[in-house]
Amino acid sequence: MVFRFDSMARATYALLMSLLCVGGEVLLLGLDYLGVVIILMMTIEMAIMAVFMVMYMMNPAGLLPMSMVHNRKGAAWISAAVFAVLAAGALLAPWPARKGRPPEDPTTALGLSLMGPQMLTMMVLGMALFATIVATVVLATRRGRYDRFGDDPRARVRTRARTTGDPVRGDGGR
Repeated sequence: MVFRFDSMARATYALLMSLLCVGGEVLLLGLDYLGVVIILMMTIEMAIMAVFMVMYMMNPAGLLPMSMVHNRKGAAWISAAVFAVLAAGALLAPWPARKGRPPEDPTTALGLSLMGPQMLTMMVLGMALFATIVATVVLATRRGRYDRFGDDPRARVRTRARTTGDPVRGDGGR
């Protein structure tokens, strides 16, 4: 469906639906944590991508017809040939027999096979990146939580009936 829509925003959400299906398949495989992470990450990523598409694309709403495919006949022949080769490989290749038992915790086994001894390093890096994002957002705001009311958080209750003299415009004095 990504290639059928004229709107880039609709194409983005069609891609989101396919990625949510992939996350659902990972959940069905028993990798609950990884499946939930894929679903959350893809949802946020595609929402941000749709916003940037609308901002920067020449035709974000799809009011003019567009095509994301060039050389349709050549692309169709190439994709059919690639599909035939991959299908033949999947059907004719000797599949190995299972050795051993499946792990008790597939998420841990997957993490160890992907990261090996660097798992702790990646967890620390993840926390450091999260702290950096939070600190960046906090430092980017010019005003704090109580700028309109001073240091006393109870002042909001007392001043609710009157205007607060907000130094930053845009809140209508409330």
